[in-house]
Amino acid sequence: MSFSFFKASRPKTPSELAKTVKDSFNALDSITVAEVKALEKAMEEVEKNIVAMKVMLAGDGEVEPNPDQVAQLTLEVCNEDVIALFIHKLLILGWEARKNLVHCWSIMLKQKVDSTYCCVQYMENHLELLDFLVVCYDNKEIATHCGGMLRECIKLPSLAKYILESPSFGLFFKFVEMPNFDVASDAFSTFKDLLTKHESAVSQYLTNNYSEFFEQYEKLLTSPNYVTRRQSLKLLSEFLLEPPNSLIMKRYIAEVSHLKVMMNLLKDSSKNIQISAFHIFKVFVANPNKPREIKLILAKNHEGLLALLNNLGKGGEDDQFEEEKELIMKEIEKVSRLANLES
Repeated sequence: MSFSFFKASRPKTPSELAKTVKDSFNALDSITVAEVKALEKAMEEVEKNIVAMKVMLAGDGEVEPNPDQVAQLTLEVCNEDVIALFIHKLLILGWEARKNLVHCWSIMLKQKVDSTYCCVQYMENHLELLDFLVVCYDNKEIATHCGGMLRECIKLPSLAKYILESPSFGLFFKFVEMPNFDVASDAFSTFKDLLTKHESAVSQYLTNNYSEFFEQYEKLLTSPNYVTRRQSLKLLSEFLLEPPNSLIMKRYIAEVSHLKVMMNLLKDSSKNIQISAFHIFKVFVANPNKPREIKLILAKNHEGLLALLNNLGKGGEDDQFEEEKELIMKEIEKVSRLANLES
């Protein structure tokens, strides 16, 4: 008969795990950088606890997660204010720990406990954490991890609406042109989600901030960076042509400055940008209620425009594109023959 002198450690309950995670994060604050070994040990403890949390939330590949434990852990993480620690301590964690934490966050944010999405409610009560995540794009070490957490938040209408209306939203015009390609691409993904995920919130935001927004957006459309020009032009088509934004679109296509930007993009060295610009330019021309100023610009530049359009997309576009192009060219010719424009 054999005896074991060591008992197998009992798995932590969700409540115990949440407290352990919190304590291990807080322990990092009490250790100075000079205490290298102590700091390394404390960091190992944090990373071990994050893995334990991930296993409880997502399973380990062999055992499926227990729904009751997932719900309980989510609730305890909110009750213990661990979410704020997740976000504020992200910078000092290693890459793998950050990745695991973002994975945990995506699960917990969607978790409904009784009738409440408690992580969403927590964020609604701590909206400054959303601003903190946005500002983290300034730090390339954690930019993409914070971006991942932000995009999970943006799936929720209330959180997306807050970011749209926050002064921190304006920082995206800077972040999408960051010199680091990975950071700029991630920021643009978040920017795109903010402008396309929740139509009514976006429509309200654009209505209230029309001039300021499009003044900044024009800088993206005219950026010297090819990727910025192409992405922002494609995104403009996506949100401007959405039905809830019809009044915004009507206002946009009535302004000469926006028409001139599209005319310049029709001359871009990139064929892809030319084609994308055409799909917005055609809305200016096809508008049955074109303002006189728009007609004047089209009439004065009709020869150059017709030459550009004639060569646009040759040999690479479908029949529908060619039909649209022909209709737009006919409309430009028609506008150029109007006798009352100069009066």
